[in-house]
Amino acid sequence: MENIKVAVWGFGAMGRGAVESLVTKTGVEVVGVCDINEELVGKELYELLGVERNGRSEVFINDNIDEVLNQDIDVCITATDSFTSKAFPRLKLVLEKGINIISTAEEMAYPKAQEPELAKELDRIAKENNVSILGTGINPGLMMDLLAVCLTGAMTDLTKVECKRVNSLSPFGPTVMEEQGVGMKVDTFMNKVEDGTMAGHVGFAESVGMIAEAVGWEVSEFKQQMKPIITNIDRKSPYGFAKANDVAGVNMTGQGYVDGELKIDMIHPQQIEPEMEGTHTGDYIKLTGTPEINMSINPEVDGGIGTIAMCVNMIPHIINAKPGLKTMLDLPVPRAIMGDMRNYLD
Repeated sequence: MENIKVAVWGFGAMGRGAVESLVTKTGVEVVGVCDINEELVGKELYELLGVERNGRSEVFINDNIDEVLNQDIDVCITATDSFTSKAFPRLKLVLEKGINIISTAEEMAYPKAQEPELAKELDRIAKENNVSILGTGINPGLMMDLLAVCLTGAMTDLTKVECKRVNSLSPFGPTVMEEQGVGMKVDTFMNKVEDGTMAGHVGFAESVGMIAEAVGWEVSEFKQQMKPIITNIDRKSPYGFAKANDVAGVNMTGQGYVDGELKIDMIHPQQIEPEMEGTHTGDYIKLTGTPEINMSINPEVDGGIGTIAMCVNMIPHIINAKPGLKTMLDLPVPRAIMGDMRNYLD
């Protein structure tokens, strides 16, 4: 049986990480990478990574996505955007070439939460081309939605879901730094909040929607808030820098109401290098009902590695899926695939 053939669109922190993981796996092969960074275009992938090809064909990073996709490809990991509307033209292009997609765009984890018409269109295009598309990552995709849903399976009654993730932004790339306001002056941050251009964490509406659908609640109202996390000292991460008294991250909160009652509560402070000022990371889920369930993971599940792993580990499952737009509710539970990926194909 031939290897599963994967292309990666976007060679930033997440795209590169996915490639670095894939070259260690059995039964899967990276056959194309697209990125517009002039410093990367034309470079041979394995040489760039310092990894032996071991008989695999050379792969040169290409800035022309059509050339990358015009070959035999089973799955394309798209790691270029956070928002469904921005990602849509790229996703449409890949689907119309008859290639399955795993997207790191946060809104794509549950796109009908904020882009119901685009979600319907993506579902239509995927079915028309007999392929499937999934948005996933660590959050949304697992820690503040799917994991909570799994835990509710041990309950006979559920009255409230609280998910809290205290995490470090340090592993993420420049796009995330900008979205979270890292390095901004406080006044600039607050002005962007006021005019609606401050992204903050992208995914609360998606996580709330996913949880609600899973347990049979209908969300009547969704709210979210964001406040700056101001650093007292200089902080530096691989892709971000915040001077003392500037913004090191964002404290996000969100709420999902069912018939006017708070049912889903989301709490998510995230910043670069949190330990430098005594903040300890962690993931916490509290489920109120029968029985009450409390989960605590310390420190947090690494956001960068976790997102990379989710994308890589879902590859055979999106190939197996029936055509259309999928969420993590539709597919088998994620698991680390340590054997031959081809063994997971139907």
